Amino acid sequence: MGRVASFHLVRERPGRSALAMARLATDRVRLARTPGAVFTRLLGTGRGDDTGPSADLSRTALFAVWNDESDLDRFLADSNISRRWERSAEVWHVRLRGRGGHGTWHGVDVLGAIDPGTHDGPVAIITRANVAWRSWPAFRRAGRVVNTEVRAASGLLAVVGMGEAPVGRLGTFSLWHSLDDVQRFTRSMPRHREVVRRTRAQRWYGEELFARFEPYASAGTWDGRDPLDGARDARGTTGSSIP
Repeated sequence: MGRVASFHLVRERPGRSALAMARLATDRVRLARTPGAVFTRLLGTGRGDDTGPSADLSRTALFAVWNDESDLDRFLADSNISRRWERSAEVWHVRLRGRGGHGTWHGVDVLGAIDPGTHDGPVAIITRANVAWRSWPAFRRAGRVVNTEVRAASGLLAVVGMGEAPVGRLGTFSLWHSLDDVQRFTRSMPRHREVVRRTRAQRWYGEELFARFEPYASAGTWDGRDPLDGARDARGTTGSSIP
């Protein structure tokens, strides 16, 4: 049994936004000491499904890679962080196996040694980049354009913008009905293709990551529902429910 990854989306109760932002700093220290956690990143999020520059101060996210699934089980059952999540307004968890990609996150190959997923059914995508300061104005303008195309894409189940800092270190987490839908989007959306071309030609990024995952188990709600409910792979199994 190899490594697994997980993604967690947490919304605090009304009036607790300042506390949520403060915990982005304090919980990073706790996560660094969590047994079995190979890689962790606490993240702020954008408003709703907006992937352009925006901020929802009441909502945070965690992406993590674990030595094996039992380490993730212990974190969810025993950690002070996960117990606090149970008192939040809303929390959603998903477990992830690898389905390929390229790039690094702070120099770490987050897909390395992760258990492989299947090549059928729903797919989760993480994009993430360190945007060069000189490229930030162009990136901001392009982000608004791409945001419109992403939110209208066929096969998109859910998307959230996320970042480690308000400027320069941003990304997205998205869920799609199938890999075919992802590929259809990247081929058919002209403004998205043009932005990708410009990022490479003009070297907007100091580092970038494009990672695909199999979302094989989920629990909780994201904006009032589990976006994986009803999403079925070719074998007819659901991608939901964490024991």
